[in-house]
Amino acid sequence: MNNVSLNLELEDSELVRLSLVDPDKFSYIIYRYQEKLERYLRRLGAKNEEDVQDLLQDIFLKVYLNLNDFDQNLKFSSWIYRIAHNQVISNFRKKQVRPEAHSFPIDSAGFDTLADDVALDRLSDIHLSQNVIKEALAKISVKHREILILKFFEDKSYEEISDILKKPQGTVASLLNRAKKSLKNYLPKNISA
Repeated sequence: MNNVSLNLELEDSELVRLSLVDPDKFSYIIYRYQEKLERYLRRLGAKNEEDVQDLLQDIFLKVYLNLNDFDQNLKFSSWIYRIAHNQVISNFRKKQVRPEAHSFPIDSAGFDTLADDVALDRLSDIHLSQNVIKEALAKISVKHREILILKFFEDKSYEEISDILKKPQGTVASLLNRAKKSLKNYLPKNISA
């Protein structure tokens, strides 16, 4: 494991370079991104652990097969999230189901950031607030849910979101504002603490 921790200190671009030279090094990329992508997939609405693992396998296979095509001018994390995004959309279309957001994890840091940004300070009980947010997120459109997840729970910058969704940064900003308004529409008007 000592070799793993040594290689995990390397930049993503260096891990890509090492993986291209020695395919066994690709395991370091998997190790670095597996938990992050699992969490992202659950937040987007993957229903169960089997779906998450199937999606992960497909994502990492696509990443591996397309590693030579990775544009070094992009952030690797944006590139791998873009592949994950495409795979999730493809999976939902194939199964012809709307992703469900009821079971995805909301961490406190992401919740606090979203609550501050959407001015949800009237929600004082954190557990109640998280449940209210989960229910509201489950009701908004997938494109709105995804942009909120990327910004507030995956902590992606506007530039990274732009790369992941393949939309101009101005469009990302507009979409984010619309997503926040949509979320507010599904929140209770009066919550007693």
